[in-house]
Amino acid sequence: MKANNSLLNEVTDKTKQSIIGMDVVTPSIYAGIFYKHAAEHDVILEDEVQVTDEILTEKINLFSDLQNQTSQNAQKLSESTDKAICAIKDKDETILTEVLKETKNLKYEIEKLKESVYKDELTNVCNRKWLHDNYLDATQNFTAKGTLAIIDLNYFKIINDTYGHLIGDKVLIFIANQLKKTKQHVVRYGGDEFLVISSTADNAQETFRKINALREDILKKNLKVKDASFKVSFSLGVSEFAYGDSLSSIIEQADKNMYADKIKIKKEITGI
Repeated sequence: MKANNSLLNEVTDKTKQSIIGMDVVTPSIYAGIFYKHAAEHDVILEDEVQVTDEILTEKINLFSDLQNQTSQNAQKLSESTDKAICAIKDKDETILTEVLKETKNLKYEIEKLKESVYKDELTNVCNRKWLHDNYLDATQNFTAKGTLAIIDLNYFKIINDTYGHLIGDKVLIFIANQLKKTKQHVVRYGGDEFLVISSTADNAQETFRKINALREDILKKNLKVKDASFKVSFSLGVSEFAYGDSLSSIIEQADKNMYADKIKIKKEITGI
């Protein structure tokens, strides 16, 4: 199967997860793990240089757009500040009203810019950058306490292989929208993995109960593709975190709980 951005993102995410616990990762180790996961997804890198160029071009264009928008907003802010200073000196109420309106518009533009930086492009939930900027310090330790639930789709490769990656993408969007019903922060952590982050008083057991109830509702639904239909399920692991806990240790604990849950649920749900 020829590589595309969606597949490459999934392979890359799985590679990152595989190296989290490693103290040393050389280029050859990373490449070996990457190609192993690529083979699992039947990804063929026919022209790696061309694929790399396309990805870099896309990322550079995105970065350039964000940089230009940030520069424009900074210029607007500077101009509004100058106008406000002059208006205050001259006690010009008309100019102050105008500056207030410009500032409100600028705040709206900045919020849109932040949203674009922190949103996963496919599912429209939060991305890893949001998690890092809002819950972690520079050493990847938590700056608050709460619970972290990791959600991993079951039989997702079968869905992709059977119905194609376009349907697979729609399944990811569907699951993301369902997880939003928790009213907590939903993060797309990997290709078919999500996190639900809660800073409420809920403990691990209560968080599991709520998401498990959501899982039971999802299992009652049939997703249709033309004349066919299938069910979607996921495995779930929860871990509590406290101030100063490392992200890697909490993910590792949640992963262990999730794999124990996966063994259990796959005995009950044997396919799609």
